[in-house]
Amino acid sequence: MMPADPSPMPPAADPAPAAAHSAYVLSSAPINLEVQPFLSPSLGAQLQFLGVVRGLEEGRAISGIAYSAYEPMARSELQQILNQGATDLPAHAVFIEHRLGFVPAGQPSLRILCSSAHSAAAFEACRWYLSRIKASVPIWKAPQFIEPEAPQA
Repeated sequence: MMPADPSPMPPAADPAPAAAHSAYVLSSAPINLEVQPFLSPSLGAQLQFLGVVRGLEEGRAISGIAYSAYEPMARSELQQILNQGATDLPAHAVFIEHRLGFVPAGQPSLRILCSSAHSAAAFEACRWYLSRIKASVPIWKAPQFIEPEAPQA
């Protein structure tokens, strides 16, 4: 009797192809956490990352953050990231949602959903997408401070 394969990664012929489900949304609409795209019984690891606007920025209270983007380039970069992830990562599905416009403190501005056959691959994919989004997608944030900055003496 052969011992079970201890490898946590799925075999190359995993039934969920890498490019089967990948999508992104850039929108001013609030992120609807009730919507869970790509849930599939063949993808047993379902991971959700939320980037939530903190109530403090630079040690000062904020009401929220205004996000702006050069949208044609942001869309192009997001699509390139999806394409690269489909090539470089183990089989998975991914959905990326980033808000534009004003996002109040306490609300999510970014959501990444990653699904794969195994948890290690889902965590790896989520980290990979987050780092690429932060590094290359032209989305800028402008904190909306509650109190004006104190003048320098």
